[in-house]
Order: sequence, then structure tokens, then C-alpha cells
Amino acid sequence: MTPFAYLDGPIAWQVSFYARGKERAQAIVDDPSGAVIESWTGWQVAWKMARGYSGQFGGKLNAPYVWLPLCVLFLLPFVDPRRPFRLLHLDLLALLGFGVSHFFFNRGDISASVPLVYPVLVYLLVRMLWVGIRPRAPGGRLLPRVPVTWLALAVLFLVGFRVALNVADSSVIDVGYSGVVGAHRIATGHGLYDGRFASDDEHGDTYGPVNYLLYVPFERAFGSGGDLPAAHAAAIAFDLLTLLGLFLLGRRVRAGPEGRELGVALAFAWAAYPYAAFALQSNSNDSAVAMLVVWALVALSSAPARGALAALAAAAKFAPAALAPLLARGRAPGRRSVLLFGAAFAAVTLAAFAPFLPHDGIRGLWDRTLGYQAGRDSPFSLWGQHPGLDWLHTAVDVGAVGLALLVAFVPRGRRTTAQIAALGAAVMIALQLCATHWFYLYVPWFAPLVLVALLAPLRATEPAAEAERERGERAPPVREPAPEPIPA
Repeated sequence: MTPFAYLDGPIAWQVSFYARGKERAQAIVDDPSGAVIESWTGWQVAWKMARGYSGQFGGKLNAPYVWLPLCVLFLLPFVDPRRPFRLLHLDLLALLGFGVSHFFFNRGDISASVPLVYPVLVYLLVRMLWVGIRPRAPGGRLLPRVPVTWLALAVLFLVGFRVALNVADSSVIDVGYSGVVGAHRIATGHGLYDGRFASDDEHGDTYGPVNYLLYVPFERAFGSGGDLPAAHAAAIAFDLLTLLGLFLLGRRVRAGPEGRELGVALAFAWAAYPYAAFALQSNSNDSAVAMLVVWALVALSSAPARGALAALAAAAKFAPAALAPLLARGRAPGRRSVLLFGAAFAAVTLAAFAPFLPHDGIRGLWDRTLGYQAGRDSPFSLWGQHPGLDWLHTAVDVGAVGLALLVAFVPRGRRTTAQIAALGAAVMIALQLCATHWFYLYVPWFAPLVLVALLAPLRATEPAAEAERERGERAPPVREPAPEPIPA
């Protein structure tokens, strides 16, 4: 191998070793002492995010004294100690199950962290398909032991805590930086996909135009310099609008006090879920996908509105386009509804992309966005770590495409909002199983849909007899009428 040395900060050197034109090893050397303070081989050479640097993603959120209490809070209101084997308990634990993989990622051991993601994704995929195709209301209450008022206060506390943590201790990763740079290019009249995106962010133009348009108000208000306050403000807004959408969705699914209780429960689950906070702490654009998909469910009764919102989500990060067949169908089959959805989806998509087409047209747009994403190698998937599994990768790709189309027709008849959310989550999870690059920031893409699918069917109140048993009261005996006298 041939070594080359580069400056790495004021008092350190990076020594890279190349063989056959590729960097094979890297060492960081402290200049005053000459000590090797870091050394990397394999995937960690090209991928700094695989090195397990402390606080690289999420900052203090990764500390056990922050992460573990959030996990407990997320579970606490929905745990029913009288029914310890309730399936909901396992489902919520599965949503937290990414933490096992995350532990190894934070240690820089991606050969363990990457495979551990797939059992969790497969379990959630199977559960969402089951809920979506064969809905059956689980037994027990939505909130077995916690009053809804307490839960509402907890939502306010968690929102304040998360916003304060974001302002005090969070960094902007490349995704958020790209959003601000793209917004600045739009606001100053530069093309999004023409020429070099930025000198220090060459491939920041890999997303759809709506992603950058969402950042424009924040870039105009806070600027694009310093510690990127525009990225912080955008991430906070995406997160809060997702929470608000979940609350309103609960109110739409049920009427009266039951709708309020469901809305508060969904808002709390999002506010307490560690991976929603992880996206916020990373100041990424992934909560924007959650926001647009949730509001598409809020607008489920209007085909044009949900078509427009689905198109905005697809024109931001592309993956939600897989939800179009499901959302076109809506709650019940109808040709007029599908046509209205399709017209709104096509119109918004055209309006989003047309002003930003590069000089080399659609081909240039493809090469800078989906073409680049599909063509890059990544160790953050089974397919990247084990190229010999190409045959299985192809089968999973075909299955994901088939599922996205199938849910437009199965199950037949009218569907509930919980069913649509479950099937939408299944489609998004199947798509992520195909991804050649997967990261924990992608969990918020489907997490709100999973929460709606799991919590919406639960009862807000117990039946009277069960409530009386819970209070230790005995129901009055049922007296049968006296038998009629038998005539002589």
C-alpha cells in the first residue's frame, strides 16, 4: 500500500494507505506526541458514521440516563399489568427493539448492528399486514391506568424537554445542512440540480424539490450561516406538526371524549418515542416524511387533499410514492375518488418538479437523485455487507413492489383508518427492507402509522361490568322474573 499524509485539524495528521486506487486503511496521528489516536480499516475507512464517534448522531439523547427513561415513558401508559401477555406490549417493545442494534452501532460494530435491524423490521411488517388485512380489536383499554389529563400534561413536558434539548445540545447532520443549502439556492434564484450543489456538500441535491422548499421559510427567517438555526427550526417544526397531526387524527377517528383520549395518546406516543426524538436531535428531514404522511391520513376523507399531500411527501424523499396506490383507494373503492386522487397527485408532482428540471432534463434529475441513491455502495444493509445475497435482494424488491400494488385491492370492502395506517406502514417497512442504505433516522417514516394501527382499535373505556370489577364493586345480581302460576 502507498501512504499519503494530510493535515487533520491544527495538531493532527491523517495518514491514508491506498492500494489499486482505493483507500484501504487510515490512521489519525497526534502531532506533538506522534501517537496513533485512531486507526481504521474496512468499512470504517470510507464511512465515518460507522466509527461509533460519541454523540455523532443524537448528541446527549444517546446517554442511558436520557434514552432509557424515554423508553419507559413510551411504554408506561399502555402497559396493563392485569394482562402481562397482551400483544400490544410486544408490539411496543418491537418499536423499541431497534435499540439493540443501535447499541452496537454506537460502539462502531456495524457487522452486528446491521443484521439486528432486520428481525425487528420483519416482525413489524408481519404485524402490520395482520392488522391491515384481518383487523381485530385487541382487548383492554387504551390507557389502562393513566388518566388522560396526566397524559396531556406529559405531552407538554416532553415537547418542552425535546425542544430545549435540541437547542442546547444537538448538531445538524449533512441531511439538514443540505436542506438549508437547497433552500438558499431556491431563494437566491439558483437551480437545484444544475452544476455543483455546494463545495462541501457535493451530493446534497439527492432529494426531491419539496424537501428544499420546506426549508425556505426557515432559511429566510434564520439565514444559512452559523450553527444553522434554520435547520434546527425546521426540524422542530416538522416534529411538532407531526404531533399535532396525530392528535387531530385521533379526534377524527373517534368522536367526543374517546377521540380526545386517542388523540392525546397518539401525541404522547410520538413525543415519548426515542426514534422520533433521534430524528429531531439530528436535525434531519426525516420527520418531514412523517409529517406529510400523517396529514394525508388526517385528510383521508378528501381524495384531492390526500392526493396532494401524498404527492408532496413523494416529491420530498421519493419513498412515500409507494403509498400512492393505497391512498388512491382510500377507505372504500370508488372510480371518482381514484380519479380525483390521481389528478391531484399528478398536478402537485408536476408543479413541484417542473420549475427545477436541470438543463439535461429528466435524465439529469434522475442521475442526481434516485440514480445516485440506487448506485452507491453502503455497508448499512445486509445487501451491502453481503453481496452474495443479490438473489434474495431481488426477491425482496419484487415482493415490496407487489405489496405496494396489492394493498390497493386487498382487503376488499370498506377499510378503517387503522387498517389504512397498518397497510401503509407495511408498505414503508417492505421498502426499507429493500434499501441498500438503511439508518435509524428512517424509523419515523413508518412509526406514526404503526402507532395509529396499534392504538386506534383499542377501547377508550371499559364495559360497565369490567369497570365495576376493577373498582372492587360487585354488580347487583340479575333477578329472574317469578314463574307464572300453573293453572289447575
